[in-house]
Amino acid sequence: MNITLKDGVVKQYEAGISVLDVAKDLSEGLARMACCGLVNGERVDLRDTLDQDCELEIVTFKDADGRWAFRHTGAHILAQAVKRLYPDTKLAIGPAIEDGFYYDFDSARPFTEEDFVAIEAEMKKIVKEKLAIERFELPREEAIKMMEEAGEPYKVELIQDLPEGEVISFYKQGEFVDLCAGPHLMTTKPVEAIKLLSVAGAYWRGSEKNKMLSRIYATAFAKKSELADHLAKIEEAKKRDHRKLGRELELFTILDEGPGFPFFLPKGMELRNTLINYWREIHKKAGYQEISTPIILNKDLWLTSGHWDHYRENMYTTVIDEMDYAIKPMNCPGGMLVYKTKMRSYRDLPLRMGELGLVHRHELSGALHGLMRVRNFTQDDAHIFMLPEQIKSEIKGVVTLIDEVYKAFGFKYKVEVSTRPEDSMGSDEAWETATEALKEALTDLGYDYKINEGDGAFYGPKIDFKLEDCLGRTWQCGTIQLDFQLPERFELEYVGADGEKHRPVMIHRVILGSIERFIGVITEHFAGAFPTWLAPVQVKVLPISEKYHEYAEKVQASLLDAGVKVEIDERAEKIGYKIREARMERVPYILVVGAEEEAEDKVAVRSRENGEEGKMPLQDFIGKITEEIKTKYNYLVSGNKTEETTEE
Repeated sequence: MNITLKDGVVKQYEAGISVLDVAKDLSEGLARMACCGLVNGERVDLRDTLDQDCELEIVTFKDADGRWAFRHTGAHILAQAVKRLYPDTKLAIGPAIEDGFYYDFDSARPFTEEDFVAIEAEMKKIVKEKLAIERFELPREEAIKMMEEAGEPYKVELIQDLPEGEVISFYKQGEFVDLCAGPHLMTTKPVEAIKLLSVAGAYWRGSEKNKMLSRIYATAFAKKSELADHLAKIEEAKKRDHRKLGRELELFTILDEGPGFPFFLPKGMELRNTLINYWREIHKKAGYQEISTPIILNKDLWLTSGHWDHYRENMYTTVIDEMDYAIKPMNCPGGMLVYKTKMRSYRDLPLRMGELGLVHRHELSGALHGLMRVRNFTQDDAHIFMLPEQIKSEIKGVVTLIDEVYKAFGFKYKVEVSTRPEDSMGSDEAWETATEALKEALTDLGYDYKINEGDGAFYGPKIDFKLEDCLGRTWQCGTIQLDFQLPERFELEYVGADGEKHRPVMIHRVILGSIERFIGVITEHFAGAFPTWLAPVQVKVLPISEKYHEYAEKVQASLLDAGVKVEIDERAEKIGYKIREARMERVPYILVVGAEEEAEDKVAVRSRENGEEGKMPLQDFIGKITEEIKTKYNYLVSGNKTEETTEE
């Protein structure tokens, strides 16, 4: 049979050769580093045999798929260590995740971080034992019997839920056996750089109706130096945690009276409104019209849109005048109604309608996380209604706009195309047309993209944008969804050039994702030290004593008149203390004023970026900061087409 390798080279092998043996034939070094294989793009075990022509890639820890297999083995090492130390513990699931893995346990006593020392020591012992990892399969009844005898009820439930005819495989290392589809490493030996990170409660299968389990999070790397670097990033991430900074900088809070429902404080509103103003400016420039649709709409609308059938469990509902209503989880159905307020002509298209719409979604309490996962948020939504022949150009326009915004905040990003999920509506032909349009637009713009099989919206495929922040973490923010279904369900029409009525195509898209979540992301990205144009407080005026309050207030008034966001600190504290506090607040500029400054109508300037900048006339400083804010803002709104302020 012919095996096509990653570099395009074709090699011939006898049918039945294993992936590992192919790796050994290519290079003993590659075989030692191999974590798993990719056969025709699908992740496979090194133990798997090949029996027909295919494409094969041997992947190592350097590859995402290799890291997945490596850390999946780490999860089994964790479970084995727990079973050795706490034999009565029941095993649930233990997948690899981005940057690590976790395992869910049902134990008599919930695990705490105090247990980590003993568990980690046992894991390291298992690694040193260099246990061979073996894979085997069993018929359904034998598999169930084995897990029942082992006292593993969660595994029995998982097996019972597998479809008829599904291969039921297990992995064994030493005395430990786990139900698992794999792939895994060949032995436990390579997983030397391993670390337990945290523990949390997690409902079995994510349902509040089920038992709460202990979820232990961990990570593993191929080298100890890589683990050390990762742990350093985690420590830095803790310092940048937007929940911590949100409290310290008085941006937002979440109270017991409203879990998952954020309160924005005055400084947080300054930041939020600046972000929204920027959003409005760039959308006006890009030809969008802004609309607003109601938060509560009746059940009939949600039945028409498909949300009542496909999204009901995430929606909050109420009864008004003996009729069922729902608080909107998405803005799109309201946008459909706005489109239908009058008959449209082909000359009106494309019609781009933007909405900063407040939506509510029921999230499980265990999933809530600061501003990153909330129950109400403001989507920076837009819906574009267009002719079929305008699809590609409109997608390109949205991709270009998203690119400009992310670059403005200094984000790198990756792109994924998500295809039709199982729970979806519409014809195969419409889905194929929509998916190909997204791919072609990205190809035309020169983007590399990954295919995310089955992860599209129920009404159409989508392009997802994964931001990368300064710590290398990724965040799902922007998305572009192409939809042939809702225009059909809502019977949207336009009069074509032929005088006949036709159905438009539409795009759903967000750039920031949600205002709340994006604020959380940029708070961590900038560590609370927002650029001057975005900062909720741009200048802090510090009089050195009460005698200079009047002059400090004059400085503050002059800055306010110039449109600068300024605060004054008139507390009876030493100036050194007030300077330290202002620096902790990440204020871009601190102005110290005393006798000399008052006499000369000057200010002593300290900047976050340059430290002490010396004295300068008040009006010169006002000119400096207003130009910095204006130039940077105009630079952002212009789509980064100028060379100005590139130092930021």
